[in-house]
Amino acid sequence: MSASRPIKKVVLAYSGGLDTSVILKWLQDKYDAEVVTFTADLGQGEELEPARQKAEAAGVSEIYIEDLREEFVRDYVYPMVRANAVYEGLYLLGTSIARPLISKRLVDIAHATGADAVAHGATGKGNDQVRFELGVYALDPDLKVIAPWREWELTSRTKLIEYAEANGIEVPTDKRGEAPFSVDANLWHTSSEGKMLEDPSEEAFEIVYQRTGRPEDAPDEAEYVTVGFERGDAVSLNGEALSPATILTRLNELGRVHGIGRLDLVENRFVGMKSRGIYETPGGTILMSAHRGIEQITMDRGAAHLKDELMPRYAKLLYEGFWFSPEREMLQAAIDASQEFVSGEVRLKLFKGRADVVGRSSENSLYSLEHVTFEEDDVYDQKDAEGFIRLNALRLQLLAKRKRKLGVNN
Repeated sequence: MSASRPIKKVVLAYSGGLDTSVILKWLQDKYDAEVVTFTADLGQGEELEPARQKAEAAGVSEIYIEDLREEFVRDYVYPMVRANAVYEGLYLLGTSIARPLISKRLVDIAHATGADAVAHGATGKGNDQVRFELGVYALDPDLKVIAPWREWELTSRTKLIEYAEANGIEVPTDKRGEAPFSVDANLWHTSSEGKMLEDPSEEAFEIVYQRTGRPEDAPDEAEYVTVGFERGDAVSLNGEALSPATILTRLNELGRVHGIGRLDLVENRFVGMKSRGIYETPGGTILMSAHRGIEQITMDRGAAHLKDELMPRYAKLLYEGFWFSPEREMLQAAIDASQEFVSGEVRLKLFKGRADVVGRSSENSLYSLEHVTFEEDDVYDQKDAEGFIRLNALRLQLLAKRKRKLGVNN
């Protein structure tokens, strides 16, 4: 859109917290614009009705509060699980995967209300500003994105509170001091960063962990759970067919009890700096382990190895905010094609922080007991291995002879 075009209406990603409440008022003052609020329930575990009340008190007439838990798990989490996506070998991308859906709904609501712009509360140091804005621009290049933290003069918590008090915005008691750390949450995970967690040499205090009990305090007896899959997606628990969000909710509870899914990570942000985060992904850790388990018996070696080679690229695209890019969609098509026969059941043992696969079964299994048995069989001639080895050794032998001829030591 033209830079000179006035902004008359803005859709704000609104949590009802102090920051976005200040942003709401700031947008009204700065742009003399009508503000539409959008609050998404992605399973963060918070009551959302107070957000409506705060928006109404601020004079907002168009308020969107949406339960997106099923859509979030079905259309975003599950495709990511099919890819076994893990960033930098450890991170299960809990914050990253929530941003595309929020961006999509911001754009949808902007279209529905005739808004000229959307706004978010992400800071200028983090990844989320990139994820939100890449998502919005991919879906509507003409919408303007307003990022107050990159524009305003409220550069400290003190100034933020002063602005709130001057404009009649309620400041909760726990927001008047420096918050010990910040938290982002959804049905897939929680992420805690900043303040008392900024020194990576110091172990995180137990108060940081909100979704998992200490593994040391978990039950002394293991619990078993069976996850059923169809075409790479979880469809049942212990034989009971359930919706995607219900499955993840129940797995989260199992993970909480058994202390599963804790991660202390120093990661490389897209914007260039390193950051330390404490992540909890209890149900997600169980689900990812189960998905790997069903793939082990249903996927061909070549397809499985190629998929593992594609995964880091896919995970990086998610982390950096390129969910709506053509390359992510291309990779997704390949990944989804690989899941045609990934159906069956996986049994896991949950015990003191671990989710171990202990059983797998599928009508599509490629596992052949006849071929792998140590007993006598009629399907495999062990003499065939000699020619196989000789052919694979040929180039190594030629290389060794050349080294010997040239006097090169190994």
